[in-house]
Amino acid sequence: MSTTLTGKPTARSARPGVLRGLTWLVLRQHRATLACVLALTVLCSLWIVYQRGQLNDLLDARGWPEKTVPQPVVGDGYRNLTALLGLLPGVLAVFLGAPLISADHEQGTARLVTTQSVTRRRWLVAKLGGCFLITLVACSVLSAVFTWWWRPHRSVLPDIWMDASVFDTTGPVLPALALFLTAAGVTIGVLLRRILASMVVTLVFSVVAQTVWGMFRDRLAAPRTITYPLDADLPARLHDAYEVDRWVASADGRLYGWGSCAEPTEQATNACIEEKGIVDNVFEYLDYSQMAAMQWTGAGILLAGTVVLTAFTLWWASRRPL
Repeated sequence: MSTTLTGKPTARSARPGVLRGLTWLVLRQHRATLACVLALTVLCSLWIVYQRGQLNDLLDARGWPEKTVPQPVVGDGYRNLTALLGLLPGVLAVFLGAPLISADHEQGTARLVTTQSVTRRRWLVAKLGGCFLITLVACSVLSAVFTWWWRPHRSVLPDIWMDASVFDTTGPVLPALALFLTAAGVTIGVLLRRILASMVVTLVFSVVAQTVWGMFRDRLAAPRTITYPLDADLPARLHDAYEVDRWVASADGRLYGWGSCAEPTEQATNACIEEKGIVDNVFEYLDYSQMAAMQWTGAGILLAGTVVLTAFTLWWASRRPL
């Protein structure tokens, strides 16, 4: 007796979705972290929108911008927010980057995954891609929303544009800095292979790296110089300028330190000025118009560091025993 198939074979009604294989595995493994990061992003964004609305109501009641508003016009909410945004790159590095691979080493997940039909490099790329995507999306959203609040109100907010609370949390710097520190956390985790040790070392590295970044920030652009009479006030157009240095100068262009003629009495000061022939103030500064270029330059440096760290991580982890 034979059996003959008379019907045509039916195709699958459902096409395979995007979330399958390694993508599904990575998302499922890190779903708690993903949920926390997304919740933090949404809550902080709503907080910024609320604070901006409160500030607009306050400024409207005081007749701004037609009338000058004395600072500060914001309370602890603004300070807490900028502090949180400043800590965010380090927090992501410690709690997302450092355990990403080290946890799999310590718990044996790495060996289990790579004994299946998945190459080690493909597994690493999937893990790193998911981690960096979460970091990029969260920090880009928060940076965009905070920039939307700060930029039109910068004249009434307490921080100047070169402060870390503004420069590092607006534009492309926040996501770039977060990606760099997270990549560093992943690299540290790959090298140490222990969760707690990786998190501690990443925390120390983040503090040191952000301190060094703060010292390097004012070197992202060439400073400008303006000369004006000794007895005159600083030109009003420089009210947004960040002071790099200042001197006093004689008529022949010789520069002296700002306190060169800081004598105990006014008579002695005037005598010193006359003796040295000092006639001008020389002010070296960075202008607010340079901010965007400085931020993109800094972001480029940080992203280059991210690429180097990621390449090293892939090279090291793909050649070491799990």
